[in-house]
Amino acid sequence: MNVYTSEKIRNVVLLGHGGCGKTTLVEAMAYTTGITKRQGKVEEGNTISDYDKEEQKRLFSISTTVVPIIFEDTKINFLDTPGYFDFVGEAEEALAVADAAVIVISAKAGVEVGTVKAWDFCEKYHLPRIFFVTDMDDDNASYREVVEKLTDLYGKKIAPFHIPIRENEKFVGFVNVVKMEGRKFTAGSNYEECEIPDYSQENLSKSREILLDAVAETSEELMEKYFAGEEFTQEEISVALRNNVIDGTVVPIMMGSGAHAQGTSMLLQAIEKYFPDPARMSIIGKNIKTGEAFDAGYDEKKPFSARVFKTIADPFIGKFSLFKVCSGVIKSDSQIYNTNKETEEKISRLYVLRGKEQIEVEELHAGDIGALGKLSDTSTGDTLATKAAPIEYDRIEVATPYTYQRFKTKNKGDDDKVSQALGKLMDEDLTLKVVNDKENRQTLLYGIGDQQLDVVVNKLLTKYKVDIEMMKPRVPFRETIRKKVRVQGKYKKQSGGHGQYGDVHIEFEPSGDNETAYVFEEKIFGGSVPRNYFPAVEKGIAESVLKGPVAGYPVVGLKATLVDGSYHPVDSSEMAFKMATIQAFKQGFMDASPVLLEPIASLRVVVPDKFTGDIMGDLNKRRGRVLGMNPLAGAKQEIVADIPMSELYGYSTDLRSMTGGSGDYSYEFARYEQAPSDVQQKVMEENSKEEQAEE
Repeated sequence: MNVYTSEKIRNVVLLGHGGCGKTTLVEAMAYTTGITKRQGKVEEGNTISDYDKEEQKRLFSISTTVVPIIFEDTKINFLDTPGYFDFVGEAEEALAVADAAVIVISAKAGVEVGTVKAWDFCEKYHLPRIFFVTDMDDDNASYREVVEKLTDLYGKKIAPFHIPIRENEKFVGFVNVVKMEGRKFTAGSNYEECEIPDYSQENLSKSREILLDAVAETSEELMEKYFAGEEFTQEEISVALRNNVIDGTVVPIMMGSGAHAQGTSMLLQAIEKYFPDPARMSIIGKNIKTGEAFDAGYDEKKPFSARVFKTIADPFIGKFSLFKVCSGVIKSDSQIYNTNKETEEKISRLYVLRGKEQIEVEELHAGDIGALGKLSDTSTGDTLATKAAPIEYDRIEVATPYTYQRFKTKNKGDDDKVSQALGKLMDEDLTLKVVNDKENRQTLLYGIGDQQLDVVVNKLLTKYKVDIEMMKPRVPFRETIRKKVRVQGKYKKQSGGHGQYGDVHIEFEPSGDNETAYVFEEKIFGGSVPRNYFPAVEKGIAESVLKGPVAGYPVVGLKATLVDGSYHPVDSSEMAFKMATIQAFKQGFMDASPVLLEPIASLRVVVPDKFTGDIMGDLNKRRGRVLGMNPLAGAKQEIVADIPMSELYGYSTDLRSMTGGSGDYSYEFARYEQAPSDVQQKVMEENSKEEQAEE
């Protein structure tokens, strides 16, 4: 592959709803430009992007794939992202290094929730964008509806560049609205000029008006000309579009068919013409040696620096760190320094990845995307630079995972293998997290949604040959008491020689502080229990509160006061007093009106206005208390509620089904509250069954 300098590079992320045709479109562009001799199909599992077995089995993308395509003399690095919301972390990694976006819309499905989320991502990352309406060959395709919906949503930014030409109800070509010329497809994306059909004139004049509206909005001079009824020159339209597509104030709509590779060469032309090269973008790092800001500016004359945005840890193709060069040039024999880990990394070969294909290259310039194999200390988000100029960039932000399940290894002895395999999967996907919850004797796997966790289970089995079982997690309840009691605990054992004797009288009462497990005091008069046994009594309390007698949960809010007791000058020991305390604790706790406390989360749900009634009704069913609502931009509402953590299990899936995927939520632990009696009863029964099963 040739060496490309910054001005000849475009980094384009493909976004859109799951199943809208992103991977098919990449495949069509690869076919149009001669990278492949035969166009692959998602259904046949032979596309460049979806090379993972799990993707081929499920027929959708799970990971972001880089597919560089050479168009004329420009290298376009396409980042094909998953559209399903469970894999949003993959899209966020791609967005962190993209300079522009193509939002793909299926003409038969229309504007979907994923389309709106894609637009929101572009707004967040300040990316110029083009809408590409695919599936135009489908009998149910409606380009007009898509344009109308996008215009309703985003107003005068929307500029339709094309309208379709149909013959005998078949999609055969398009009208170029910018140049006012007809085009008819010959083979694939090739076309010949044709007359604009009469039936297209009405639709054309509407689209032309929307386009000229968008052009007029770009400057006062053009606005005055527009209102004066003067025609814009072709040059004025072209310059206005180029400048304003780059800054995101004009968003073109184009069309075609991914399955038939129609419209792909026009999209490639538009990307080359309207999208910025990396040098027009800015990226600021910090020189950790001097503490000064470093404006990389994708300038190849500055010292080398790069940002690792993705890791592939595949047992078959090995470990690759994908990076974007932020400044300077990297060569295959370069010495590189990991600024975050403060270690030097050896590199022997430099690659460009196209799907799973590894293309070896001699060098990569600022703005380009490449890959390095087998970097021992480097992970996603790290900065690679030189020791002389140790630059560091901000880490990549990804969505916080809130969905979690408990898991166990099916085969004893596989724990280490599972741990290593999960470590590799977490290297690849920053939205996966493993939490060892020792308190509740469980290991939790966190992700964005249930589908993602299901994929993880399958990958562990197929790639790493380890089997895990997923189950409902134990909620971290707490146990406490509500009244004051006084109990005696006596431990007496005689077995030849020295015996064991310990006798304590302890008062148990609520301490009023549920943040602390216990408070221990002693009020001994007359030496009924010698001072040297006080630590043993406290140790008995400390051990007992770890696992309460009601349902085996940790105890909180307990005050224990040693008030009396007796001892034997020969048989008493620390061990005996500890055992006596444990006996007193068990009896006293159960006599002191024990209750379970449940964790309460502070929940925030963001949904479009029309779903607020459904969400609030559902929260009431889950024993939630709605505390308030805050109106947000884009006709959305933020609903704030307190809700028991036990009621949030499965919420991700339920929220998506209620809102068609347009709802988002986040939560954090707030406090503990007494659980209702029916909940306490249910938890005790479940725990009793589980303990019996484990025995």
